[in-house]
Amino acid sequence: MFRKLLATTAIALAATVIAAPSVMAGKANDTLVWTTDREAAVADPYYNNTRELVIIGNTVWDGLLFRDLDTGEFKPLLATSFKWVDNVTIDFDLREDVVFHDGSKFGPEDVVYTVKHVSNKDNGVLTFKNVSWMKDAEQTGPNSVRIHLHKPFPAALAYFAQAVFMMPEGHYDSAPKNAEGKQDFGTVQPVGTGPYQITEIVAGEKIVMKRNENYMKNGPKGTPAIGNLVYRTIKEGNTQIAELLTGAIDWMWDVPKDQADRLNESGQVTVENAKTMRVSYMAFDVDGDSGQKYFMDKKVRMAVAHAINRESIVKNLVGPASVVIPSACHPDQFGCAQDVPTWDYNPEKAKKLLAEAGYPEGFEFDIYAYRQREFTEAVISDLAKIGIKAKMNYMQYRKLRDLVWKGTTPINHMTWGSNSIPDVSAITSHFFSGGRDDPAKDPEVIAALEKADTSTDLAVREAEYKKALTKISGELYWLPMFTYAKYYAFSKDLDFKTTPDEIPRFYTAKWK
Repeated sequence: MFRKLLATTAIALAATVIAAPSVMAGKANDTLVWTTDREAAVADPYYNNTRELVIIGNTVWDGLLFRDLDTGEFKPLLATSFKWVDNVTIDFDLREDVVFHDGSKFGPEDVVYTVKHVSNKDNGVLTFKNVSWMKDAEQTGPNSVRIHLHKPFPAALAYFAQAVFMMPEGHYDSAPKNAEGKQDFGTVQPVGTGPYQITEIVAGEKIVMKRNENYMKNGPKGTPAIGNLVYRTIKEGNTQIAELLTGAIDWMWDVPKDQADRLNESGQVTVENAKTMRVSYMAFDVDGDSGQKYFMDKKVRMAVAHAINRESIVKNLVGPASVVIPSACHPDQFGCAQDVPTWDYNPEKAKKLLAEAGYPEGFEFDIYAYRQREFTEAVISDLAKIGIKAKMNYMQYRKLRDLVWKGTTPINHMTWGSNSIPDVSAITSHFFSGGRDDPAKDPEVIAALEKADTSTDLAVREAEYKKALTKISGELYWLPMFTYAKYYAFSKDLDFKTTPDEIPRFYTAKWK
């Protein structure tokens, strides 16, 4: 441990004195600059659960396994092999040729340290559901570990491939304390084993990365071709487009459909529309915690559901790769039952339900959102047609997330990408197992998800997930909206392949 702490300190000091790669974009500078509108003040995939850190997490860190998108197969990454010993025990043999960005050698002590740290609820991993199923880890040999689960968890391999990134032993031990006297683990200098390493963080502005010249050979992620990556926060979409057209950035997504169409017609950049594993949903305050009691009444929730023209939003705003969804999950995820109660677009029925609920003239309430303002504005427009006036509260994700956890949002219109894990446990179980994101805390739903998450019988899992999803849709705890389809726009100099899991693999990109 002492050796690794010394190395970590050395890289932290070096980062303060070595000039970061130029932020000039493009092939000539061997620097791929990509952007979104969200701030990334914390560069740690356990302590920042935005999509940006899912992307950076897969770029800067590695897990034990890797999921092949073409075959769905789980392949060894930091591991060389893995084996289920029983329903709650997995053995891993590890690669011997991997080093962290600080120069220290990767080994079983790092796996043990990481598992023990992240699975300890007191350490505050933001999306704790991603790691809570792990109980403990132990070293079983010079290059092998055994990981114990609390109970059977059939989706474990998907999480090892997508949500459990390895940190060096002792990585978080020296984290400074915040004003509340708790260690602030997200402030520790990032150190991973991935294809790129972080060299500079300017909170709210940029994260600079350079190619890891010592990256493992013959691994499933391949060898990175581009020398430098820079993530920039650019909050205005029009500014992003202007900088793309002038060559100041190379890559963006979430381009509004009308602008994507114009960009495509211009021929100046490459434009693609691709499916993702992200879904849009509206969560109702069903217990009245927000102080606005309207949505405690199921008839009001039904009126809202019938008032929103989701098909129109998909067709006119999202893109051809998007579909309306009936369930609180993504159709591509295991267990995502589709034959559940549905709510068609029917404004007249919505008005009737609203009157039956005692609001024939409608009412006013606050709606909260953080992503694709135009989607929520379309919802607000539809609600206005039945007399419901929604006041937009649009803000950064972290601020809205905190308000949701406090129960202060009557309706929050949000999204979830499931860490791109193709299993219902990564979304429905996260939101409806009784935790701080659960708007209903329905005992029947919680019990069904617990059984589904831990059963090794696929038929049982599917049946229990269907039971939970049927209750969620039937009671309208959520109104599932649609799958996200993103419009990408990027430089014609860039050889980049879109993927259906919403994780741009910049480590496979190259210049033409």
